[in-house]
Amino acid sequence: MIRALVIELGPWSWWIGGLVLLAAEIVVPGIFLLWIGLAAIAIGALSFPLWDTAVWSWQLQFVLFAVLSVASALVGRRVMAGRGSQSDQPMLNRRMEGLVGRTATLEEPILEGRGRIRLDDTFWVVQGPDLPSGARVRVVAHDARNLTVTQA
Repeated sequence: MIRALVIELGPWSWWIGGLVLLAAEIVVPGIFLLWIGLAAIAIGALSFPLWDTAVWSWQLQFVLFAVLSVASALVGRRVMAGRGSQSDQPMLNRRMEGLVGRTATLEEPILEGRGRIRLDDTFWVVQGPDLPSGARVRVVAHDARNLTVTQA
């Protein structure tokens, strides 16, 4: 049944398959089916002039489809890797990096290397040299949860 349909549709079977894959990419986005769909459409384009030749067997079509799928996925990966590296808000979702260099007043003294400051509307745990409450400090670094400060 499928063989008869492919023979009846001829080169259009590759086009239909490619368009189905592109539609599936829209429904289930992942930027993977896009490259396979483009490879199927390319094989469809090659099939128009070569369909009735003895060289253009179904085995050759599938091998070329596999090669084009891998090649287009690799090219697509390289193209997509360069996208989105520039941002108009480089500190978005990297809040702690934006705090480095700011100064604040200690809300709680730094005792045994730990204290608290308030920056904007948030209290932050800080680590640094022992200092009394009310001392001015400068944020010099951060780790996963804490800010590192020095006396300003």
